Amino acid sequence: MAGKVFFSVSMSLDGFIAPESLEDLMGQQWMELQQWIFPQRFFRENLKLGEDGEEGRDNDIARETFERTGASVMGKRMFDAGEQAWPEEAPFHTPVFVVTHEKRDPWERPGGTTFHFVNDGIETALDQAREAAGDRDVRIAGGGATILEYVNAGLIDEFSIALSPVLFGSGIRLFEGVDAGRVALEPVRAEPTQRVTHLTYAVRER
Repeated sequence: MAGKVFFSVSMSLDGFIAPESLEDLMGQQWMELQQWIFPQRFFRENLKLGEDGEEGRDNDIARETFERTGASVMGKRMFDAGEQAWPEEAPFHTPVFVVTHEKRDPWERPGGTTFHFVNDGIETALDQAREAAGDRDVRIAGGGATILEYVNAGLIDEFSIALSPVLFGSGIRLFEGVDAGRVALEPVRAEPTQRVTHLTYAVRER
């Protein structure tokens, strides 16, 4: 049985998930947005930053998100930023399908991550990711424009937001340009923790 297609992101209170400029990615504002994940034990173990770290519901959610994911899809902008920032052993440990116009051979990294470059659209990338994931879920990793394409195409089953107590003021909005007349949401759960509030919604077409 095929798994779900989902995304999971951190979002500021005013609706932004990333700065506009790639140069500001990993900057102070973005670091504050992601501050809930950095101390978690699972995050630190996965990036080989040490075996210490916090445990609790935030840590459980980080681990559950990773364990449910059998393959990921991302856009070229996210890949370009990550190619510079990820360690040699990229943190996915599954196949990743990059939606791009660039023709490029698969890029295999230590630890089980292989990036595949898909040149003929989001549906082809998703089909390949579903095949690779088997009965596990496919995560649309980002960035915002790629997530929105999948939402507007009716291809997302579920999503989770870690609502972080920061304000951006400008940047990339998660739902900028969403086809609101087509997309309906059903609340699944809300889990406040000390650092963020985790919101999960099922997605269906109106």
